[in-house]
Amino acid sequence: MPIPQIKTLSRTFIRDNVYTSLRGWIVDGVLEPGEKLKDKELAAQMGVSRTPVREALRKLEDDGLVETAANRWTRVALITLQDAEEIYPIIQQLEELALTLAFPKISTQHIQRMQIANDELKAALKSNNPHDAMFADAKFHQTLADVANNTELSNILKQLKAKYQRIELAYFSKANLLLASFEEHQILISALKAKAFDAANQALIKNWTTSIERLRILGDS
Repeated sequence: MPIPQIKTLSRTFIRDNVYTSLRGWIVDGVLEPGEKLKDKELAAQMGVSRTPVREALRKLEDDGLVETAANRWTRVALITLQDAEEIYPIIQQLEELALTLAFPKISTQHIQRMQIANDELKAALKSNNPHDAMFADAKFHQTLADVANNTELSNILKQLKAKYQRIELAYFSKANLLLASFEEHQILISALKAKAFDAANQALIKNWTTSIERLRILGDS
C-alpha cells in the first residue's frame, strides 16, 4: 500500500522520525501485514538516506513488527492468532495493575472520557470502520494507564499495544461479535461510577478474556 507523502524529515531527529513514521504506518495498517519493505524505496519516499531506514527496520524487527529473511526480503510481520494468545494475557495483567493504581484517582471527567471513547467504538463498529474502532478501543483503555500515571507501566503497555492494535485492526471488521466489547466496557464504566473496585476489576478481566475467545471464533470462521 502506498505510504503517505510527507515533508523531508528534520536532520536533527531523522533517526527517531523515520522509526516513528514507519512504526505508525505499520500499526495503523498503512503498511499491511506481509507487505515487503525495501529500504531504497522507503528512503526515497521519506526524503532520507537508506541508513536511518535500515536502522529503523532493525529496531522494528526487535519490536516484532518487522520480519526478515537474510538476503531475501524484509516485510511487515504477519498477524496470527498465536500473537493474540501470547499478548492479551500480559496486557490484561498490566491493565489490572493500571486499574489498581488509577482507581483512587479516577474522576467523573475520566469516566466521561471513557464513555465518549466507548460511544465512538460502537459507532465505528456499526459503520464497519475497523480503523476508527481500533483507535476508539485504544482510547478507552488508555485512560486507565494515563490516570495510573506510572511511566514504566505506560512504556511497557505502549510497546505491547502496538502489536495488539494490529491484531484488533485485522479482526475488527467482524462487528457482530465485537459489539459485545462495547457492552463489556459499559459494565466497567458502571462499576467505576459506583466506585466498586472488585466489580470494575472483574469487568476488565472479562473484557480481555472474552476478547481472546472472540478472536478464536473469528480465526476459525
